[in-house]
Amino acid sequence: MKLKFFFFILSLLLVAVWGVLLVLSFKERGMLFYMVEGIITFSLIFLIFFYRKVIKPLDTIGNGMDLLREQDFSSRLTPVGQKEADRIVLVFNRMMEQLKDERLRLREQNHFLDLLVSVSPMGLIILTLDGHVSMINAAALRYLDYVTDDEVKGRLLCELTSPLAEEIERIPKDASKTVRLSDSMIYRCSRLSFVDRGFAHPFILIESLTSEVVKAEKKAYEKVIRMIAHEVNNTVAGITSTLDTVDGALECMDDTEDLREVMKVCVDRCYSMSRFITNFANVVKIPEPQLQLVSLNDRVAACKMFMETVCRNRNITLHLTLCDENPHVRMDTSLFEQVLVNIIKNAAESIGEEGNIFIRTSVFPTMLEIADTGAGISKEVEAKLFSPFFSTKPNGQGIGLIFIREVLMKHGCTFSLRTYSDGLTRFRIRFSA
Repeated sequence: MKLKFFFFILSLLLVAVWGVLLVLSFKERGMLFYMVEGIITFSLIFLIFFYRKVIKPLDTIGNGMDLLREQDFSSRLTPVGQKEADRIVLVFNRMMEQLKDERLRLREQNHFLDLLVSVSPMGLIILTLDGHVSMINAAALRYLDYVTDDEVKGRLLCELTSPLAEEIERIPKDASKTVRLSDSMIYRCSRLSFVDRGFAHPFILIESLTSEVVKAEKKAYEKVIRMIAHEVNNTVAGITSTLDTVDGALECMDDTEDLREVMKVCVDRCYSMSRFITNFANVVKIPEPQLQLVSLNDRVAACKMFMETVCRNRNITLHLTLCDENPHVRMDTSLFEQVLVNIIKNAAESIGEEGNIFIRTSVFPTMLEIADTGAGISKEVEAKLFSPFFSTKPNGQGIGLIFIREVLMKHGCTFSLRTYSDGLTRFRIRFSA
C-alpha cells in the first residue's frame, strides 16, 4: 500500500481521538486532559506540515515515475518547495529533457537512414530470424523484378520467382558472391547479419556491377579486336597481293592448274579470315541509335514476314500474337530489326528441324517475347550467354548475343534469356516507359 494511504489512516485516527477527547471535555476537564488535547492538536498541525513537506513531494515524484514508464518525455514536474525533493525534481526534469532530445535525434537519424536506404542504388533485404523477408528497398525490388514490396514481404527467398533470388538462396552465411544472370546482369551479393537485442538478424546486400563490368569488358575486347584486325588485315592484304601476282605469272606456264587451284583456295581463305575479323570489328562500331516513336506490332510483323522463308525451310512455324493496344516505343528501326532477326535466327538454329517459335507483344509492361521449342539452355550456360565471344555453336563466333546486348542496352531495355519449366526458351525484352 502507498505511503499516502497510511498517512491518511493515521490522520483519521488522530482526528477520531481528538473528537473523543473533545466530547469528554464537556464532562471532565483537568490539566492532563488539556495537555493531551494540545498534543493531539499539535500533531494534527504537524501532520499537515508533514504532508506538504514529505507526502506531497513523494506523490509528485511518483507521478514522474508514471510519466517515465509511459515514455511521456514532454511533461515536466513542478517544484514543491522542499529542498531535497526539489533537487530530485530538478534532476528528473533534466533527465526528461535529455531523453526527449535523444528520442528526437534518433527519430531524425532513423528518418535519414530510411530515406538513404529507399533511394540507395544498392539493394537491401532484411530477413526475420526464420528467413522471411521483413523489409526490402526499391533497388532490391527492381533487381528481383518485382513492383511492390507487398509481393515480397513475409515470403522466403526460395518462394520468389526470381533468378537472382535463387542465386542468393545458395550463398552461405557471412559470404559474398558475384552472380551473373541470363539477362547479362551482374550483381555482387553479400549475405551478412547484424545484432539487435541480442539476436543476429540476417540481411542481404545487392550491388549492381553490370555497367562497370560491361564497360571494362568492352574496353578490353575493343582494344584486342582493333589490334588483331589491324595485324590480320595488313597481313592478308600482303598475302593476297603476292598470291595474285604469282597467279598471274603462273597463268602463262604449262601444267600449273593444280598449283593455281591451291593458290585460289589460299586467297579465298584469306578473304574468309578478313571477313571473320571484320565481323568482330563491327561489334565495337555499333552506332548510337536514332530513336523514333514507332509501332511495336508493325515492326514485329514485318520481321516475322522476313524470317518466314528461313523458318519454312526448317519446317519451323512462326506464331504471332499481337496485343490489341498496339504499343508505341522509341527505337532505332534498323538496329532493332537486326536484333529481332538475330534472336529468331538463334531460336531456329536451337530447334534445328520441325518446331515452333512463338512471338507475342504485350503492354503493362510493354514487352516483346520470342519463345521457341528448341533444346533449351542449361543453368551452367545461362550465366555465360552474354559473355564476350562465348558460343555454344561449333562454328560460332560469340558476337551475335554481344550485338544484341549492346543494342538493347543502348535502347534502355531490360531483357532475359532462359529456359522455363514448361520447356520453352524465352527471350524477353522489356521497354522502358
